[in-house]
Amino acid sequence: MPFLSANSLASLVESAVSTRCSRFGRAAHAQIVKTLDNPLPSFIYNHLVNMYSKLDLPNSAQLVISLTPNRSVVTWTALIAGSVQNGRFISALFHFSNMRRDSIQPNDFTFPCAFKASGSLRSPLAGKQLHALAVKAGQITDVFVGCSAFDMYSKTGLTYEARKMFDEMPERNIATWNAYLSNSVLEGRYEDALTAFIEFRHDSWEPNSITFCAFLNACAGASNLRLGRQLHGFVLQSGFEADVSVANGLIDFYGKCHQVGCSEIIFSGISKPNDVSWCSMVASYVQNDEEDKACMLFLRARKEGIEPTDFMVSSVVSACAGLSGLEVGRGVHALAVKACVEGNIFVGSALVDMYGKCGSIEDADRAFDEMPEWNLITWNAMIGAYAHQGRADMAVALFDKMTHASQGVAPNYVTFVCVLSACSRDGSVNVGMEIFESMRGRYGIEPGAEHYACVVDMLGRAGMVEQAYQFIKKMPIRPTVSVWGALLGACKMFANPELGKIAADNLFELDPLDSGNHVLLSNMFAAAGRWEEATLVRKEMKDVGIKKGAGCSWITAGNAVHLFQAKDTSHERNSEIQAMLAKLRRAMKAAGYIPDTKFALFDLEEEEKVMEVWYHSEKIALAFGLIVIPPGVPIRITKNLRICGDCHSAIKFISGIVGREIIVRDNNRFHRFRDNQCSCRDYW
Repeated sequence: MPFLSANSLASLVESAVSTRCSRFGRAAHAQIVKTLDNPLPSFIYNHLVNMYSKLDLPNSAQLVISLTPNRSVVTWTALIAGSVQNGRFISALFHFSNMRRDSIQPNDFTFPCAFKASGSLRSPLAGKQLHALAVKAGQITDVFVGCSAFDMYSKTGLTYEARKMFDEMPERNIATWNAYLSNSVLEGRYEDALTAFIEFRHDSWEPNSITFCAFLNACAGASNLRLGRQLHGFVLQSGFEADVSVANGLIDFYGKCHQVGCSEIIFSGISKPNDVSWCSMVASYVQNDEEDKACMLFLRARKEGIEPTDFMVSSVVSACAGLSGLEVGRGVHALAVKACVEGNIFVGSALVDMYGKCGSIEDADRAFDEMPEWNLITWNAMIGAYAHQGRADMAVALFDKMTHASQGVAPNYVTFVCVLSACSRDGSVNVGMEIFESMRGRYGIEPGAEHYACVVDMLGRAGMVEQAYQFIKKMPIRPTVSVWGALLGACKMFANPELGKIAADNLFELDPLDSGNHVLLSNMFAAAGRWEEATLVRKEMKDVGIKKGAGCSWITAGNAVHLFQAKDTSHERNSEIQAMLAKLRRAMKAAGYIPDTKFALFDLEEEEKVMEVWYHSEKIALAFGLIVIPPGVPIRITKNLRICGDCHSAIKFISGIVGREIIVRDNNRFHRFRDNQCSCRDYW
């Protein structure tokens, strides 16, 4: 060691940087002090400043630079570049200012670092000052400096200046084009990105993996499947199909364009998929409503030793939300804690959303409160969780807290859908109408079809069916399926078949093949005792070839999902289920329960109607749950249709008789039954 030359010692310092080993770097520094005489050669000072700065030891870096007798642009650039590399953007600009005070002129390596710092800080003022200095120094014509200035303007939201900078560049390289494409995608200007790629090819440039990925993102954002497929062909022609980053981009593109089969083919063709590959495939399944496959792929990734990232965890949590898989979601939550990603804002928001959609409002509250910070997605997820429970009071209180000056979060389109849904499910008409009116006047958000549907639903559920119809007639946009569907549902609820027929006719015109609308109209006539008209609607369905989707309920027990339909006797434990149903029926009759036979939708004798409603799928699922789920554990049932009034009354009775908490998620909201009461307060 004593005989090492200055160049050899400098190589040791560089090795410490490449291996990210600060201990080795300090040892090399000690050997330099021990071996070389002061003052040290200038290039040794430069290497030391570079090492300490890159290893994120800013105090040591500044101490060395303060001891450097002849600081050069290389010395300062090393300090600035290391600060930028480690996310110390304010420090980088501070060092840049000190360099200027030291009468050192920045070069073509210094300016890109400074531009990156100002862009990352979203500081257009600092960026413009740097641009002026680059022009004054004659450096702006350098391709790397010009590209960095363009990137800075893009990241600070100055689109006009960015485009002007791009057009005025005397020379462009592949990095310039990639920056333009990537920033266009980030800003949502997908068509600009597509046009730029065509110009890029006309100028005879050859794309690299970054170019391909940026263009695929643009195609996905623009939902341009045809152009993306053409690019896929070009990828194959160019020999980039083996590049894992390009393959990941293709997986993401096909997933977002709802061609998940193509995503699967690309994924299976990757010889060594990385963590991004697994994440992209999981996300593609979630985006295409194949949550079960997303969960299975996640388990496969774990078996192959893939460490869970924040993006992968948030995607799998979203899959659990879609499946109402509370226990699986809790397991993924535990894994997120173990992987130290639960504090990530996207993971936290996904957890709030998952617990809300699984009906565990206490867990959603806890996940929300434990987050270190909240963004708009988090607020919307929590308001949506209260909406699922019909808790308008909590949803509106959280909405007020979010929009308060201390939080400073502006609501968006989705926020109002969530809070209006909560008001609809809770019957808070006055509050809901006040919030609806504030959309345009206070927040400058134009109401869309979803908001109008929420208002119609809110008025209809409150029994104000005629007012709901008048509201539809005054809408400035054409009523959608959801708007007329909300009115039809209200007409059935409050026995208004005449107005219901108007709503149904509009629904048949907009969506003639949807069986749900025909069934709802038929059921409405049946509930009103107008059997001939009910039979006629069903006959029309048969003549046109429309088949009714079967109503079903399912329950998770013993790591398996058990599905039941009305009058179902196919389960392997059917004899126990029938015995439990008979036991419950006797106990309910003794407690004063009288079946509501108007929910029997066929013209039958009264006794037959009683049996018809008694064997609805949710009652069978509940009987099974009472057999297999141990006492003290809530029984969770999911139903693909709206729970009928008789089942709602029956489960209230059963919750009191057996002393259990029963949670039913139908296609509209959650019902939490406990002690003969339901959380919806019989308003749904």
